[in-house]
Amino acid sequence: MLTIGVDVGGTKVAAGLVDEAGKILARTRQPTPSAAPAAVEDVIASCVAELLARDDVDPAEVEAVGVGAAGFISADRSTVLVAPNLSWRNEPLRAGVSARVGLPVVVENDANAAAWAECRFGAGHGETHLVVVTVGTGIGGGIVLDGELYRGRYGIGAEFGHMRVSDSGRRCGCGQHGCWEQYCSGRALLHEAREIVDVQRAYGKRLLELGGGRAEGIEATEVTIAAREGDPAALDCFEEIGAWLGQGLADLAAILDPGAFVIGGGVADAGELLLGPARRVFAARLSGTKARPHAEIRLAELGNDAGMVGAADLARYR
Repeated sequence: MLTIGVDVGGTKVAAGLVDEAGKILARTRQPTPSAAPAAVEDVIASCVAELLARDDVDPAEVEAVGVGAAGFISADRSTVLVAPNLSWRNEPLRAGVSARVGLPVVVENDANAAAWAECRFGAGHGETHLVVVTVGTGIGGGIVLDGELYRGRYGIGAEFGHMRVSDSGRRCGCGQHGCWEQYCSGRALLHEAREIVDVQRAYGKRLLELGGGRAEGIEATEVTIAAREGDPAALDCFEEIGAWLGQGLADLAAILDPGAFVIGGGVADAGELLLGPARRVFAARLSGTKARPHAEIRLAELGNDAGMVGAADLARYR
């Protein structure tokens, strides 16, 4: 049987028809129309209808729809408690989408869905205890324990990005100070690069060139390009956020003791530039490091499809 996975983002709604092996057989996408929940539900339904209407699809073989959205999702996977990028509060998304598409619907946090996909079909395949950390604009993630997706008592577990790593640190959008994602994320990478250019202009010369002569013009892509060229200032940026990544993973390992960590998200596209320093610091900071096995730190494999594939598979095992 087939299921449909839908990944709802702030700018686009992507949907795919997914088989039991995690293969996307067909896909579509539409712009996210507005912050109005009803309008987004209409677009989700439109994407599902488009996939069901394909000549090579038998609608009777499609059993359910999984919807992944960034935000806090209720424990029964029916309601979006809060979705900052969509300005949703206590939105009964499952009921709204199910009424439109005429199929069972499961709603899941997008990072949880991505973690499940990596566990089932990606870099975490075969692991029963897995932690997935997505390093993008912020930090998200998911936890698989004993082969089951861990959501927490209220459905909003694995919000790693908001572990506090500094009591008086940088201000975070969550309202706190010193959250992990303020030191290890795309935003943190830019903070490091632009700070170097501001205070050590000669040292940050290559970064400044790639930014068009302005610190504000530097983006994460430029930092990665410069680091791959061997620019020492750009490499310092990755050393800094990689060190914070390794420290955070060591803290998570002390609590969860996973068999592996899988690192995804846009910043992780830099590969060993990020994972190299993360592995070194992880090994140095892990509690009892000389007396215990070390979890592997792996690069995610499914890329931007992970949320869609995971949502579809979770709908299958609803």
